[in-house]
Amino acid sequence: MDGRPHPGPNAAHTWMGFSTGRWDGDMLIIDTTHLKQGWVRRNGVPMSDRAHMTEYWVRNGDLLTQIVMLFDPVYLTEPLVKSTEFVRSPRELPAQTWLWVCDPVVEIATRAEGAVPNYLPGEHPFEEEFDRRHGIPHVATNGGAATMYPEFQDVVKQAPKPAPLPPPSRGATRVTGPGQQQQGR
Repeated sequence: MDGRPHPGPNAAHTWMGFSTGRWDGDMLIIDTTHLKQGWVRRNGVPMSDRAHMTEYWVRNGDLLTQIVMLFDPVYLTEPLVKSTEFVRSPRELPAQTWLWVCDPVVEIATRAEGAVPNYLPGEHPFEEEFDRRHGIPHVATNGGAATMYPEFQDVVKQAPKPAPLPPPSRGATRVTGPGQQQQGR
């Protein structure tokens, strides 16, 4: 908030990044750069170390609104915009009533400490699994923002369909939908 500039491109990238803030009227604007490579969501779109984020915080009475715009020239074809609303509690709550029990655990016990799973570009063995399972052309699942416009349907119609996945092996269990499993034949 003191007006200092963001560091150069070779400065350290951290999980929190480097943030600067400024007021524009009654709106707080926070710009964050120097974020480590990660994910927009844990199970979804990756985020490069070239991403930068702009947050807008506005209070209107008991309502606090946060609007986040994430720009990533590597993985996003246009900004990702998300908003969150916070409502002030009308009564005083005991301290820490918003906290919940959270115990850290090792999620993948067989992985060596410090190991980071990764695939180099073009080496991911499951890159087209979703496409093949659902018979969707690869251009539709990797097309970015263009896939949301009606004219993209023509691109999908002209794209080759992927080869289907082989049937599950005898006795294997496969997931057929949310919360459903089907025994293989």
